[in-house]
Amino acid sequence: MSVQTTVTELPDSRVRLDAEVPSEEIESRLQRAATALGRELKLPGFRQGKVPPAMVIQRMGREAVLEQAVRDSLPEWYEEAIMRSGVSTVGDPKLDLTELPAAGEPLSFSIEVGTTPRAKLGRYRDLEVGRREPEVPEEAVQAELERLRDSFARLDSVERPAEQGDHLVVDFVGKVDGEEFKGGQARDYMLELGGGRLIEGFEEQLVGASAGDARVVEVQFPDEYQAEELQGRKATFDVDVKDVKRKELPELNDDFASEASEFDTIDELRADIEHKLEHAQEHTIEDEFREAAVDAAAADADLSLPDNLVTARAEEMWERTERMLAAQGMSSETYLQASGRTREEMVDEAREEAARQLAREAVLEAVADAEDIEVSDDELLEVIERSAEREGAKPEKLLKRLKDSGRDVALRRELRLRKAVDVVAGSATPIEAGTAAAREKIWTPDKERSEQGSSQLWTPGSGPPPEGGSVGS
Repeated sequence: MSVQTTVTELPDSRVRLDAEVPSEEIESRLQRAATALGRELKLPGFRQGKVPPAMVIQRMGREAVLEQAVRDSLPEWYEEAIMRSGVSTVGDPKLDLTELPAAGEPLSFSIEVGTTPRAKLGRYRDLEVGRREPEVPEEAVQAELERLRDSFARLDSVERPAEQGDHLVVDFVGKVDGEEFKGGQARDYMLELGGGRLIEGFEEQLVGASAGDARVVEVQFPDEYQAEELQGRKATFDVDVKDVKRKELPELNDDFASEASEFDTIDELRADIEHKLEHAQEHTIEDEFREAAVDAAAADADLSLPDNLVTARAEEMWERTERMLAAQGMSSETYLQASGRTREEMVDEAREEAARQLAREAVLEAVADAEDIEVSDDELLEVIERSAEREGAKPEKLLKRLKDSGRDVALRRELRLRKAVDVVAGSATPIEAGTAAAREKIWTPDKERSEQGSSQLWTPGSGPPPEGGSVGS
């Protein structure tokens, strides 16, 4: 399939895509729809599900079958039109399909949608950008030592009532309305009081229990519990306590270091943990530096961010959050209730970061154009090699599939913007973070004019930046 598209730029960072689906594709989808309808149609002389497509079209009329075919296929055609155009869309599209085509004619439709704004570049090479040094507080080293220490803890049985932090060996049977339910039973289960592994309220009711005790625990499953049949239900658990164990932690000394690591002393172990934590920070610091370099280039660029475009991107950010919550088994309504905010407030809070994202993308597109950055097939093959391996396919065949469907365009754009980040960040000079912050507080006439010219885009010097975000996200 090959949907042909023509892009026309409109004011306020919007474009119109005029798309055309070839007549051969229309005829193929018409026959497919007729075949599907024929499985449900009952006609004298034909077995159910065996009515030929030609007879379906004759009986129902070509226009009715074509309307069903277009309804089924339009989302796919729309997606391909967007991908093949190479346009980076922002917000919901406005689709215009005026009429169905006659036999032998192509189908035409148009899409109007927001797009990444254009930026007029200022300085983007040889920028001076703040870069912080790794800093590992003593508390972080101690926390890692405590985690390691905990993994070498010993559990000893004690003859006393259970306390928070103790481990109990228990058997339990759960019931809802007097009936046992699936997954509600366990034998010799090791339960840490305060570990938070079981449903809220379960562990608390076992504090004070001794070995040999029998307890009845009453709980209520949350409304968002993963097992739908238990959501919001009250349950009782008959619990037999078989043993109470106290956690004995080893002392943090040289003997512990020798047992838990390849080091002979606790000081050597501490130094190694600090080094590893510093190394782990380097990746974060590098990401922050690259992002700050792009933000500095955006601050020196000339671009306009229409208010409706910023709102549309903020809406997209919240919709991604909703999908993430759904994947974790939580509804957006529950999340909003727990956070004490409305959907509108969440979107409004995302506007500042949405503006930063759009500014970054606009500047990186302009840098890629200025630097004549292209992405070769070899670079695409290198990126998709792992995906091809997981699918058991050759990278070349996977790339061909991507090209045939137009999906290579989005991947090329992503790699192109990454290379643009490399240009900006690779030529930037790191300076001490405090020096960079101090410079931003210094007044200049250019800065005043820049700040007066736009209140929508955060720039260094206009206040503290919003939290989060990533280049090109």
